[in-house]
Amino acid sequence: MRDAVIVDAVRTPIGRGKPNGALHGIHPVDLMAHSLSALITRTGVDPSLIDDVIGGVVSQVGEQGVNMTRRAALAAGFPESVPATTVDRQCGSSQQAVHFAAQGVLAGAYDMVVATGVESMSRVPMGASARGADDISGVGFTRRYPDGLVPQGISAELIAAKWGLSRAQLDEFALNSHEKAARATKNGQFAAELAPLAGLDTDEGIRTGSTLDTLAGLKPAYYDPAMAERFPQIGWNITAASASQISDGSAAVLITTSERARALGLRPLARLHSFAVAGDDPLLMLTAVIPATRKVLDRAGLTLADIDLIEINEAFASVVTAWEHDTGADPERVNVHGGAIALGHPLGASGARLMTTLVHAMHDRGARYGLQTMCEAGGLANATILERL
Repeated sequence: MRDAVIVDAVRTPIGRGKPNGALHGIHPVDLMAHSLSALITRTGVDPSLIDDVIGGVVSQVGEQGVNMTRRAALAAGFPESVPATTVDRQCGSSQQAVHFAAQGVLAGAYDMVVATGVESMSRVPMGASARGADDISGVGFTRRYPDGLVPQGISAELIAAKWGLSRAQLDEFALNSHEKAARATKNGQFAAELAPLAGLDTDEGIRTGSTLDTLAGLKPAYYDPAMAERFPQIGWNITAASASQISDGSAAVLITTSERARALGLRPLARLHSFAVAGDDPLLMLTAVIPATRKVLDRAGLTLADIDLIEINEAFASVVTAWEHDTGADPERVNVHGGAIALGHPLGASGARLMTTLVHAMHDRGARYGLQTMCEAGGLANATILERL
């Protein structure tokens, strides 16, 4: 019976997505190629054995357009015979790439495949792929949602209001994320997953020395008078501190079967146990992590009590806090090395980045099962369960 296993997973340090960020000068093709090259160097795998490279990219325009994963694979020195494709499930794009890769291996369509992802938000700004379009919704969608949807920051505010989350709760969550990430960096807990470049060997966005009093002085990040009139229930509690950072980075994961790994003398890190993708209210947009978590646990025949470590993308503090409330997850098992609020959120790379951090943390801590889930624009979410080998 075929299985799908992760042989290795690697990522770049995450740079601030600004013109003065450490990774701004690196073309996104080269940024993805760096993780691909590092994966091959670490494993010693002959890249001609790779059946496909599946890359996640969100803003597929400009430097990140026209199936850039193919150019990245070639830039990494992969043979011209190795194909590549690019997928978009918004923030979960490279987690979806992992799913497609593993499902292809399980089906026998692939024997070895790389799932990867990249986003250079300093060079290709968020939302760039939709700019210049007069209408991205069409008639049928507009008929179904006549009042229209809202930006993600407003969705995060609506979640905070619906779940009764206070400004103090959200600020405390944000502060904890930075503290955990700073501690993990100081203790070398990211070292095994990082492939430094451009003089950057740690994640650039981690801040130390903040206090709850400092965070309390920040202004709401998404206040809009029109939205305040439309949604009077919003308390305007989301700030720059409790939202994920705009970032640059890439990550890559090598997936094969246990049988092929043994034949090549490779030691798998984890088995890709179960997969799920779910949809939810596109106005709230970011809550599908809740049904996705339940769905993947049901498919796995497990409960949340069986899960030792959890990575859930910190798009906003309100998303994770609402998810913890509804699932009953133990916060001590969640994002133990911090999350996107501290580390950053390079959109197309984040799925593979979380997967990389999760699989290495599972080995550090002797965890048996790990869960990853991510909210995605449009009211979507992916969820994956890993089993350490």
